[in-house]
Amino acid sequence: MTHRQIMEALSGLLLGLFVAILSSTVVSNALPRIISDLHGSQSAYTWVVTSTLLATTVSTPIWGKLADLTSKKLLVQLSLLIFIVGSAAAGLSQNTGTLIAFRVVQGLGAGGLTALAQVILATIIPPRERGRYNGYLGAVMAVGTIGGPLLGGVIVDTSWLGWRWCFYVGVPFAVAALIVLQRTLRLPLITRDVKVDYLGATLVAASVSLLLIWVSLAGDSFAWWSGSTVAMVLGAVVLAVVFVFVELRATEPIIPMHFFRNPTLTLSVVASLAVGTAMFGGTVFLSQYFQIARGDSPTMAGVMTLPMIIGLVVSSTVIGRVITKSGKWKRYLVVGGVLLIVGLALMGTARADTAYGLLGVYMFFIGCGVGMTMQNLVLAVQNTVPLHELGAASSVVAFFRTLGGAVGVSALGAVLASKVGTYTASGIAALGIQASGDGSLPDIHTLPAPLAAVVKDAYGHATGDIFLIAAPIALVALIAIVFIREIPLRTAVDDTAGGGENAAVDRDENTPGREGAEAGSAR
Repeated sequence: MTHRQIMEALSGLLLGLFVAILSSTVVSNALPRIISDLHGSQSAYTWVVTSTLLATTVSTPIWGKLADLTSKKLLVQLSLLIFIVGSAAAGLSQNTGTLIAFRVVQGLGAGGLTALAQVILATIIPPRERGRYNGYLGAVMAVGTIGGPLLGGVIVDTSWLGWRWCFYVGVPFAVAALIVLQRTLRLPLITRDVKVDYLGATLVAASVSLLLIWVSLAGDSFAWWSGSTVAMVLGAVVLAVVFVFVELRATEPIIPMHFFRNPTLTLSVVASLAVGTAMFGGTVFLSQYFQIARGDSPTMAGVMTLPMIIGLVVSSTVIGRVITKSGKWKRYLVVGGVLLIVGLALMGTARADTAYGLLGVYMFFIGCGVGMTMQNLVLAVQNTVPLHELGAASSVVAFFRTLGGAVGVSALGAVLASKVGTYTASGIAALGIQASGDGSLPDIHTLPAPLAAVVKDAYGHATGDIFLIAAPIALVALIAIVFIREIPLRTAVDDTAGGGENAAVDRDENTPGREGAEAGSAR
């Protein structure tokens, strides 16, 4: 395919991905206002984010496996529809419980878009050329990430709109994406008569959910060292072990265990898990930091995070082109890992009164680190697996990245809530006053000046603390990256695939009547 043909094929996919990212990030700067209006707590704030990440995590390997079995085009359209239905329904929420439930629906759709975007890209573009188009993918994600918070801030600050429109705004764009996808995306159709491993998916969902519920409730509803902790942790471990046994016996496992005999995939999984934990766990609370610790409006909170997004755009786009030109990728993964650690460690010094110029530099480092590592870890894995396993392999990496994100948001959110409580109590005691609250997020503009100063300082200090925790987690990612062996990028889509019982019958999705033999001959 020529560059023009590839871009035409990817146009609808990129638009759909943009809609998903926009619909997801448009809520980020609105969340403090949303949780405050719905009288939610810091735990509710955390779970509004975690629920989406958890649903994305659990559904990603299912979408990836389905991509190896049936129409990728139909799947990406279906995932986009699910995402938009969840977004629109979330706008009707009257309490945080309902909002969290519809955010789960959003996450199911996001899991499909996360897995399928990489799979479709890998289906039509050889690894050597893929860095360039991964850069486009990263740029579109970055534009959606930039535009979302800014648009969400404007919507929240516009009285005649209100925060519910943050959930509705993506619907017309989604309709356009579906139309473009139908007209432009043409892929080989893979037909295989196998069943999806729903038992494995259920077990891994139960294990991860139990672990996240424990992290969220421990230290609040019950002590860290208690019978409840033992029961939940032990239950999560038992479910994980049963999941492994089921996967070893399944005909079409949701996460094939033989993948982990591939050292590149295993190390990439470890790195992705750590990157997801550090990145999501640290950065998801930045909007809360700017609005509560620094007293900025939702719109300004979006503007304040621009350095991080600019770093992501520049690094993913430029490094993607460099990788395509040189065929070398490991050095950029290493540099990205270093920048991520440095950025997170420096953000650990953040306080409510830290100069914004310094924060901008720190966030830029984080953005560059994420841009150099996230997409290229998937590229390294895709370069080592045959075509018929691209979907499952790509989704395994995405699965562990979003799993890390869910764990990071849940765990660091619990730390943030604990630290805020401790620092606030200490500050109030120093003022010699008594204050009580219902645990909900404060509206900094309605508090008396002395109390507002205490709350700002508490949130500023606590946010710095969670970035300090995220930095050594990112170090784990760097160590794993260092041990990944650099394999030259393939110049064909599938240099490793062969025949056998798993060989697929391919045909153009838009010409379903063509015989398999004719499609094979044409290929």
